[in-house]
Amino acid sequence: MRKAFLLGAGLGTRLKPLTQTLPKPLIPFANRPLMTHVLDHCIAAGISDFAINTHHLHETWQQVFPEGTYRGATLTFFHEPLLLETGGGIKNIAEWIDGDPILVYNGDIITDLPIDRLMTSHMASNNVATLATQDHGPALHLSLQGHQITDIRGLVKGQSGTHQFTGIYCIDAEILDLIPAGEKISVIPAFLELIKRQQLGAYHVKGQPQWLDLGTREAYLEASFSLTPEIHPSAQVSPSAKITNSWIGARCNIAEGAQITDSILWDDSSVLADAQLTNCIVHSTSLVHGIHENADL
Repeated sequence: MRKAFLLGAGLGTRLKPLTQTLPKPLIPFANRPLMTHVLDHCIAAGISDFAINTHHLHETWQQVFPEGTYRGATLTFFHEPLLLETGGGIKNIAEWIDGDPILVYNGDIITDLPIDRLMTSHMASNNVATLATQDHGPALHLSLQGHQITDIRGLVKGQSGTHQFTGIYCIDAEILDLIPAGEKISVIPAFLELIKRQQLGAYHVKGQPQWLDLGTREAYLEASFSLTPEIHPSAQVSPSAKITNSWIGARCNIAEGAQITDSILWDDSSVLADAQLTNCIVHSTSLVHGIHENADL
């Protein structure tokens, strides 16, 4: 399996105002676009050809990846003027799929889930789709029997759920026959039909893999500070500025006397003399002065 479809078209509503200037998968995480972490994970598992659907601020994708490549992998963008949801998004890339099996991966999560084992499990099965599942979490909507999924939300057999869907899965091109063309539709109806055909598999993820959902401002900050913050080498920081536990992006300018604590500065932002920031997120190109706490600037 060498192809992956990365879902990048969401609106990022819960993360506003951070997503007013960038699509959610492109917001900085650990001083680089969130999506590059997803790409790294997939490339390490052998993926070399990516499709990415876009919608909100779609032009920014071309700015971040102007050559349509990343670390030697090919990126093909599919703009959706009207959101098609997961099923519609998959149907929209049918020509790119070209009969091949693919990995489908949400473009706004950070995880070390073993996707290489998921892909191997799928390729060794007779399933049309294989979902990565776990037996804990807030949304236990899947019912399993062995390595097969037998129900989702009780919609097929009225079974109670025991497992959670991680949002990462493998599909064969055959699933395209179960998705109507030109419609905004979830992939779930296709999954329900595969359950009836006994062709929806489960790859159960054991243990507690890293799973960082950056869906809200609080989650974004928590995930960012689960790592050790860094100051980008290209940032210009005055010797009299005091920076504590903060991410400072590329080409940032921190003037004399500024105090920055527990904050994230995106690329090309500037903090003026004697400014004080605590638990703040500073957007790219912003010019900040004064005292701010728990603010998006």
